[in-house]
Amino acid sequence: MIKVLLADDHSIVREGLRKVLEDSGEIKVIAEAADGEAALDKAINVKPDVAVIDISMPGMDGLEVVTRVKSYCPEVPVLILTMHEEEQYVVRAIEAGAMGYVTKQSAPEQLVEAVKKVHSGGRYLTEKASEALALRLIMGNKNQSLIESLSMRELQVLRKLALGSTNREIAESYNLSIKTVDTYRSRILKKLSLRNNAELSRFAIQNKLVEW
Repeated sequence: MIKVLLADDHSIVREGLRKVLEDSGEIKVIAEAADGEAALDKAINVKPDVAVIDISMPGMDGLEVVTRVKSYCPEVPVLILTMHEEEQYVVRAIEAGAMGYVTKQSAPEQLVEAVKKVHSGGRYLTEKASEALALRLIMGNKNQSLIESLSMRELQVLRKLALGSTNREIAESYNLSIKTVDTYRSRILKKLSLRNNAELSRFAIQNKLVEW
């Protein structure tokens, strides 16, 4: 049996995904988490065979969880679960160390296969995600979009700000100083040619950087 950690902030979603996984007869969900901090703690202490992590969770988001899991327990492969299949998320997830990327829309059909694939040491990407990643690799540093010009931390801060988090809340989430968060905010506004948080939120929603 493949032992899985399942992290998603919606209990109904976790229940459905757990049923999909365990109905396969080859997978057992041995731990669940509703936020990023709990997901990281359980990944470290439970040592699952595969960690299935939602990219959008309160507190520490999925990208940060992936980064820290790969730092503290690199032997645990991480499969990112998300509502998004945009190029920037595919690239960031892989850069963070994820071994797979599955959308919630395709999860019932593909989740079991994805878990088995990353458990065996392979990578799993949906067709659309593979195309997005391939295009990014082909383009290299040419014609980077505004979003691609952001660092991973800047993208995380952007998403937090767009969802209404204060600088203090963001600082606490990522163990940063408030001054550092304000510096990130200034860089984001400059790179995206935006003037304030209202424009930043509009940009994030229009580009599907947040679930609204």
